[in-house]
Amino acid sequence: MYFWLQVYLGEQYVNSSTLSDVTFLVEGKRFYAHRIALLASSDAFRAMFDGGYREKDARDIEIPNIRWDVFELMMRFIYTGSVEVTNELAQDLLRAADQYLLEGLKRLCEYTIAQDVNLDNVSDMYDLSEAFHAMSLRHTCVLFILEQFDKICTRPGFSQLIQRVIPELRNFFAKALRPSHRSAQP
Repeated sequence: MYFWLQVYLGEQYVNSSTLSDVTFLVEGKRFYAHRIALLASSDAFRAMFDGGYREKDARDIEIPNIRWDVFELMMRFIYTGSVEVTNELAQDLLRAADQYLLEGLKRLCEYTIAQDVNLDNVSDMYDLSEAFHAMSLRHTCVLFILEQFDKICTRPGFSQLIQRVIPELRNFFAKALRPSHRSAQP
């Protein structure tokens, strides 16, 4: 069994040019970073800087597919180990966390999104959980569907949602109904 101890540089180094050895260009803005913090936080950054990618020796790296506010929050998490995830940014931040293999941030995003699951969005949230292998969010959606089944079955798109969720429900019930491996004898 392996234990991973994450060490954080701290708030004072978030987007700080002090000892910075890499700069990200996001929406035309510069974000100063430190390779050691990135390498320690993510296999994706490790591959970027240690692998055969063009970013390995680059001083400036363009990030075309993430908004500035999302990138800044992701980096703040890397440097401090915590961020406040808002509902407005949670889905985009989940995508970024998944892309850069930041499991802790991904869990924070899942938790935030799960708090907002409702009858109107449960289908979309289930799709989101599948797209980003967000198991905690997926379980929340499945439990919500079970708890609200009488209301969900009257909504448009109900049958398509249930068809997608049936394998998950089957696994859920199989685990719940699995006989205990303990002997009933004293």
